[in-house]
Amino acid sequence: MPDSQSPGEALRHRWLPALSSARDGARRPDPFPYCDNLIKRWSEPQRKYHTLDHLTAVLDRIEVLEDHATDPDLVRLAAWFHDAVYLPERSENEERSARLAERALPEAGVSQERTAEVARLVRLTVTHDPADDDPNGQVLCDADLAILASPPDAYAAYAAAVREEYGFVPDDAFRAGRAAVLRQLLNLPRLFRTPYGQREWEARARENLRTELAELTELTGPTGPADS
Repeated sequence: MPDSQSPGEALRHRWLPALSSARDGARRPDPFPYCDNLIKRWSEPQRKYHTLDHLTAVLDRIEVLEDHATDPDLVRLAAWFHDAVYLPERSENEERSARLAERALPEAGVSQERTAEVARLVRLTVTHDPADDDPNGQVLCDADLAILASPPDAYAAYAAAVREEYGFVPDDAFRAGRAAVLRQLLNLPRLFRTPYGQREWEARARENLRTELAELTELTGPTGPADS
């Protein structure tokens, strides 16, 4: 693909193989209006981290992990939908994203059974806690969380983008909420469930999380909101 392509144009080339693999009926409408609708959603102005770059990164990581999945193309479709509905001030984004998949994919020619799997995977990103016998879920969750294992500069840019998305939240309240999220992640027995994720990403991600949590605690003090 030419280097001059926009992220949206490049993503259109990745949508068709995943959708074509999932289709199993005679009804096969033009696939690109569905793709273009998703790209428009991922390009909304309130997004600072949950952008087309994030979608691209998740799809890239699924390629790294795809041998672990039962159906990598269903995982790819779940990646397309997993933050398709995203308003930072709302708490039901994953559910609304799953419902969007349940409406759009049957129209696009995907069976109800495969649509249900995509929607299940989207809902799993609420907790990022797939079962041990859920390889599709493990691949999606690992791909979504792999940003946590970025080099320090990239991790700092990610954390800053998350803060920008929540710019309407006062600093003290944001630090308290963010610290709670970091502690919840650090308390998981494993952040990553695939063998690759555990080997390549686990230690670095935990170090990044501990570093950010320490910085938040230092900003608020030991008895401040970050420790509440």
